Formats: sequence, structure tokens, C-alpha cells
Amino acid sequence: MTKSPLVRDTVYGLVEGSETAGTYSWKGIPFAKPPVGPLRWKAPVEPDAWAGTRPAKTFGPSSSQYGRLYGPGANNRYDETIGETLNQAVGSEDCLTLNIWRPAHNERDLPVIYFIYGGSNVSGYTADPLYDGANLAKAANAVVVTANYRLGILGWLNMPALKTGDDPLSDSGNFGTLDQIQVLKFIQRNIANFGGNPGNITVMGESAGATNTFSLLTSPVVVETRPALFHRAVPLSGGLGTAADLPPDSIPIILPDAYSQAQSAKLLTSLLIADGKAADDEAATAYAATLSNAQTADYMRSKSPAELFKQLLTKLVPAGLGGTSHIADGTVVANTPIAAIKAGKYMKVPVLAGNTKDEGRLFFHFLAVWPKPGGKSAMRISDADRFKLMIHYDPDAAPTVTLSDLIEPSYLPIDAPETGYHARLAQFGERLFENNSDAILNALKAMQPEVWHYRFDWDKEPAPWNDVYGAVHLLDLFFVFGNFGPSLLSNVIGGKANESGRLALSAVMMKSVGAFARTGDPNTPELGMNWPAWPKQLHFDASLTDKQISVS
Repeated sequence: MTKSPLVRDTVYGLVEGSETAGTYSWKGIPFAKPPVGPLRWKAPVEPDAWAGTRPAKTFGPSSSQYGRLYGPGANNRYDETIGETLNQAVGSEDCLTLNIWRPAHNERDLPVIYFIYGGSNVSGYTADPLYDGANLAKAANAVVVTANYRLGILGWLNMPALKTGDDPLSDSGNFGTLDQIQVLKFIQRNIANFGGNPGNITVMGESAGATNTFSLLTSPVVVETRPALFHRAVPLSGGLGTAADLPPDSIPIILPDAYSQAQSAKLLTSLLIADGKAADDEAATAYAATLSNAQTADYMRSKSPAELFKQLLTKLVPAGLGGTSHIADGTVVANTPIAAIKAGKYMKVPVLAGNTKDEGRLFFHFLAVWPKPGGKSAMRISDADRFKLMIHYDPDAAPTVTLSDLIEPSYLPIDAPETGYHARLAQFGERLFENNSDAILNALKAMQPEVWHYRFDWDKEPAPWNDVYGAVHLLDLFFVFGNFGPSLLSNVIGGKANESGRLALSAVMMKSVGAFARTGDPNTPELGMNWPAWPKQLHFDASLTDKQISVS
């Protein structure tokens, strides 16, 4: 009997997937044991083998995280519960699964694209409809892989008591990075059975996923691994600069060791105070000093994600310690990633980077604390109300909301020089995204010729969203994946008026990503022009009816 093309071998056992609209898919495949109990805050461990054929038709649970506007809500999918679970614990620690898509034909040795989702490394989930790999797999004629990884303080934590001294990987504190490395190892060992070429793997990530891509590009343990774990990189809207790498007043992506140490100390003392073990930080620090490392580790592992996130949001965030940064341990994450590139200690692979024209317009809440605390968010409605508005918005109907309904009056008119909504968020985007991206791309370009960059300029949303979002951070992913269906921004960017131009631009972007994954060069006849290497850049844009591509 001939085995179904939906049944494939892995080194752990057989999996059976699904066929939909010209693609095969396999979802929810474990790539590591659940990182729970004694495996919390440890490097990932290979999963146990299974008997028989494992169903692989549904996504695995999202990583434990606190609810944000970007999902996953209570049901691990895009639905109404996203707006109802903001700042609540969602997801599961039993989360280390991956998904695979490929075209429904018999070709082998296809290029492999492993995509790492964004979300500030504190949120995100592969079941987000935006990240469905079917359309990209078909357009690029490639195998597309997505995977969950540990997030936030479960994914990156620099707590001395958790370090045993006998495992430099676990002691690094970079558990989310280690999960991503484990995915690459799974791909190396298994992807040929799904028609992929383990000698041609592209790591692609957006936002936090781009910082993760750069961390893999410069990771000492990755650089030293043979055979090479990947062969091309596509970091979109991200960089990995320290304060010393960037122009004055920039916002560094990678924070100093003192930050991660202070974060872990504050987390421990906050938990002890909440448990009544101490009255204040000073007493909690003294109490913690009486505990052995093993006692502290057991105490930390006894806490539920909900208990951890409560302290994170109520105690760490107000203290300026709520963000997640890679921990520059020198083993899993380079001590200084840009310095590692300049020293040639990185994966010298072709790099295709991208940014959006209006990166900053997704981050209007940051104006409350940037450039200094005491400011005001540029968005006047709550995230819950904004979610409710966007999930039901009809882009083909007459506008039902105005700029003054959405934007704080102090940032109006939106085009006012220096003080307007556009100017303030353009400055934020430059200090965070452009400066970090430019610094690392310039370092790469000094070491190798194969560096390309695009700027995504499309901003043809129906009013007033064209002014609220424009070519906002993450908008290019709709076009890269060819997915304009249900997801956070889909209703406010879509509609019949711009559909022809959107689809034409998306088609050429997917072809270009496919060309890069296949050959290491994004040039493809569909562009209609030559894409020169950085510091030149290609501009992706479209009219309402057709693509508009140019070079600057």
C-alpha cells in the first residue's frame, strides 16, 4: 500500500497532516519536551518518541504570555476573546511545537523558510492567521516552518539562583533563543522528509523575530555548529544594537546585563512580598539571601504563569523592568552582536532586510514614557475599545470613525511639524527601528556584498486608518505571507478599493522572498527592475490598482 503524502516520518515518529487549496500542512509537531516543572528555565530537551501516527492537523497551544491586542486570546486563535483577555495569563507552558507547509506536489529539495513571529518577545503565536504559511509556500515553491517559543520572563531570565554551573546553555538565560535553535536542529534532521533541503534554510523574522534572527546570526553556539543550521537571513523591522553602537538618543534593542539582573531580582522580591514573606524590597532581599539556590529555584518553579505575570505587570513594569532583552552571555547570545559581525564571528550568509516607512505608528502608547515619563499616549481610546472597533470594521462602508475620535488632541493636527502625530511617531520609529537596523546592516555590508534592503511604503488603507497607521510596523507581513484574511489589522487595511493593488504587490513580494530563499538574491523578473545591494534600497508600494516599485 502506498503511504499517503500527508503521512511523513520524523525521527520521533510518524505525523499525519492535512491538504487544503494546493498545500499540505502539518501542525502542532513537538520539537522539544514541554518546558514545565524542573524543565522550566532550562534549555529545551528533545521530545519523547511516539508510537503509531500522530495527528498533526491543529496548532499547538501558544506560549504562556499575558494577553495583548495581538492575541492569542483564550482560544489560541483570532477571535473576540482577544479583547477580553488583555493583561491576563493566556497560553500554555506546554507550547514547543512547530508547523510545516509545502506545495501539494512531489518536488523535493525545496528551499526552507523558517519564520519567527514578533511581539516584543513577550507575545505572539503561530496560530495567528497572519502567519499561515500556505500562500507563501505556494508562491515561493518552498517549505515554510513556524514555531512557538518561550516568551517574556519564561523565555529570557537572568536569575543567578537558576544557574547550576554544569550547563552553559541553560545558564545563559536565553531560553527563547535556545528554543529557536532547537527548531533549526529539528529542521536539519527532519525537513528532507517533507521535501525540504536541509542545506538551504532561510531564517526570517519580523520585529522581535528580526532581533531573534540577528541573535541567531551572531550566536557563538550557532556559528560553531556544523553542518550550518541556516544559510540565509531575512530580518524585517529589527536590529540588535547596544547603546554604544547607535547614534545619541537612540533606543537600543539589546540592554546591558545590569538590566536583566535587576529584572530577575525585582521579580523574586515582588513574589516574596506578595506571599507575605517580607514587607518591602529591602526585607525581601534579605529573606532571599537566606535561601539556597535550590530553594530559590524550587520557589520560582512553583509559581504559575498568572502569578509571574501579575508581578511583572504591577511591579516590574512601573519600575521600568517589564521589557524583554536578549542576555549577552557570550555563549548563546554574542556579548556584542554588532562587534561580533565586525570581527567576522557570525554566520556569513546573504541577508535581505526590510523596514516599513511608518514603523512608529504602531507604538503610540510609548509616547507616554518616551522621550521621558509623564507624556501622553497618542491613542485616546483603550486597547479593548480599539480591538472591538477594528474586529467589526467594514472597510467598504462609509467611515464611522474620525481622527479626532482616535488621536489625542495634543497630537493634532496630525501633520503639525514636531508636535503632530506623524512627526512624533516618525521620530520614535527612527530612534528605535531605523537606527538599530542601519547600524547592523552597515556592519554586515563592510564584511560581505550580499546585503539587500527594502522599504515598504504602501499606505492605501481606507480613511482615517491611512493616517492612523499608514505604512505601519508589521504591515508588510500581510503582503509577504499573502494573507489578508482575519487578523488584527485586516479589516482596517482591506476593502475592495485597494484590493487589486494590494494583491499585485503581495504577489511580487512573495516571489522575491522565494527567489532569495532559493538563490540568496532577491532579484526576480516580476520586480521589473534590478534590486541593488545596500545602501541602495527597493521601495515596495502600490496604487489602488497595481504595484509601484522603485529604487532609491
